[in-house]
Amino acid sequence: MSEKFKLEIAKRNLTAEITDLTEQSNGSVFVQYGETMLLATAVMSTRETNLDYFPLSVNYEEKFYAAGKIKGPRYIKREGRPTDEAICNSRLIDRAIRPLFDKKLKRDIQVITTILSWDGENDPDILGLLAASLALSISDIPWQGPLATVRIGRVEDKFILNPTYEQLEKSDMNIVFTAVEKEKEILINMIEGNFNEVNDSLILDAYKSAEPYLKKIIDFENKIIEKKGKEKIVIAEPVKEIELENEVNKILKDKLEKALFQKDKKLRKHEISQLKEEVIVFAKDNYPEKISRAVEFFDEQVRKIVRTNILEKEKRIDGRKLDEIRKLDSSVGLIPRTHGSGIFLRGQTKSLSILTLGAPGDVQLLEGMEIVGKKRFMHHYNFPPYSVGETRPIRGPGRREIGHGVLAEKSLAPLIPSSDEFPYTIRIVSEILSSNGSTSMASVCSSSLALMDAGVPIKAPVAGISIGLVVESGVKFLNSQTNYKILTDIQGPEDHNGDMDFKLAGTRKGATAIQMDIKVGGITEKILKESLEKAKKSRIEILNEMKKTLEKPRPGLSPYAPRILVVQINPEKIGKVIGPGGKVINEIIEECNVSIDIEESGKVFITAEKEEAAKKAVSWIKNITREVKVGEVFQGKITRILDFGAFVEILPGQEGLIHISKLAPYRVKKVTDVVKIGDVVEVKIIFIDAQGRIDLSLNKKDKYKKYVKSHRRK
Repeated sequence: MSEKFKLEIAKRNLTAEITDLTEQSNGSVFVQYGETMLLATAVMSTRETNLDYFPLSVNYEEKFYAAGKIKGPRYIKREGRPTDEAICNSRLIDRAIRPLFDKKLKRDIQVITTILSWDGENDPDILGLLAASLALSISDIPWQGPLATVRIGRVEDKFILNPTYEQLEKSDMNIVFTAVEKEKEILINMIEGNFNEVNDSLILDAYKSAEPYLKKIIDFENKIIEKKGKEKIVIAEPVKEIELENEVNKILKDKLEKALFQKDKKLRKHEISQLKEEVIVFAKDNYPEKISRAVEFFDEQVRKIVRTNILEKEKRIDGRKLDEIRKLDSSVGLIPRTHGSGIFLRGQTKSLSILTLGAPGDVQLLEGMEIVGKKRFMHHYNFPPYSVGETRPIRGPGRREIGHGVLAEKSLAPLIPSSDEFPYTIRIVSEILSSNGSTSMASVCSSSLALMDAGVPIKAPVAGISIGLVVESGVKFLNSQTNYKILTDIQGPEDHNGDMDFKLAGTRKGATAIQMDIKVGGITEKILKESLEKAKKSRIEILNEMKKTLEKPRPGLSPYAPRILVVQINPEKIGKVIGPGGKVINEIIEECNVSIDIEESGKVFITAEKEEAAKKAVSWIKNITREVKVGEVFQGKITRILDFGAFVEILPGQEGLIHISKLAPYRVKKVTDVVKIGDVVEVKIIFIDAQGRIDLSLNKKDKYKKYVKSHRRK
């Protein structure tokens, strides 16, 4: 049994179908937009965990069958590790739905969105977010949704709702908004976007254009919930341990606040850790069954102290004003032998970015459900355990590292020169040396410096900043009466105990990327506007400091960077450069110690460590593809002899035929009477036919004088 619900949005039908096909899940829905379709399921375990965090997992599952594809390479056909795009889409959904769960809920919850059909026109990422909202909303899982989501593009100064891929290609904006409705007011829940240096105020304008559609989608969901929604499970209120809490407060007294307001992170961390250990030891001795509650209460007191000081006294842990950035510093060219490097310091947050330039053939090959192609600019972000003074196993990058790397990549991408202007493949790796908040935006700054240090002709330097928020206690969904404070350049404890992480990157001209996460249920348009203004002001301040280190890209590349020379040849001659079975091109690569990449247009890229080697290869290729003319004279080597004539290599890879009749001014009985294989002779081009075959004549008579005398005697 199933029931369908329809809504027209952006001149396309949005369909939600509730069925019992996945009856063992707590809630599920099939959602379709155009011919893009997916299934979202939400499942909650029956047992509570003892974890000190909310156990939510979100998976966005790309399926190649959805796009009518079979995965390669040859021996691996099953979908395996998710692509970076799928991981970022999982994070997109997670960041929107997570704040709407009650923190008291301690059961495992898993939300899975599976792409069943993809029409190549409608992006399934926002559809997955909407489907996740519906699956949770109609389930019995306690959740404070629904939420709505839309994507906004901008083409020719006009905002476009849920643009197609084709429209996004022309757009200078790609931004996703999610929102909830409380007390008849639409509140912003999550933002993700990238831009081509647009004015920061346009982000607010984009939200205003999206707001009525967000309201329309929420109304649509509420109708479905009213008809198909299950009764929510009631979460038991935790038992208050007043006696234990009073005893812990006696231990802490004013010591916790003193420890928290140490300016040095390492000392702060040490003193807080000691106090926490003291509480744990006390609980073990006196309340052995309530150790976890003692630890939980300790963390609650930390949160309370940090937030109360900000809200009531505008006092931050390190003594800064609310709109003050930590001390900034930067430098470039620190690492020898690398092609470019930059380090950026903001307080105790320190990011080192190292850049490598490669040949066009070093591009990353992409194979996903949606994307098949090549990627020539890559940014990778690493967050090693020593950056936070911890020890843990080092494995592959986690979701957070991948997400931060992609965010920085999007921040920088609009400024990267085109392949025509700068044909190199570019890879930047950001190593977080020390972390105390907003490392992703620090990696944007250090990567921008590394690009300029390497001599990459970027259009302008990029910087990023993170803005935070603290709201009054007990408020989940903000309104115009809510007391709040906005913080510039949040550090670790302010991020952990605060209510928002608002990241914005860009140039002096405009924004290039945005990402907003919140821990409350939703914020007002007013807070968005203030955050944008504070982020822009801070970004300009950071760019001014970076300018003191390096104002623009260096005029030349590092001596250790490879050199790329480009030569345009006739596309019809590509086969000659490659040769039968790759014989010619492999010979050039081996002899000249270069790498060669050829485009269908006939553009040839020669990459070498030394420019002389590249020039040698260029000369070789030019000779192979040179279009010779009638009347030209060449010194050539006899390569083959047949009964009717001799073949002469006049240029590398180019041969012409001296017919037996053109070896002498009289009849020659045998070709070998005049020339032998390996002879170097001077020849003249006498004819080129329509197929490019070359006829030659022997240009010097001294090669057959001996034959002439012998012939006359006979």
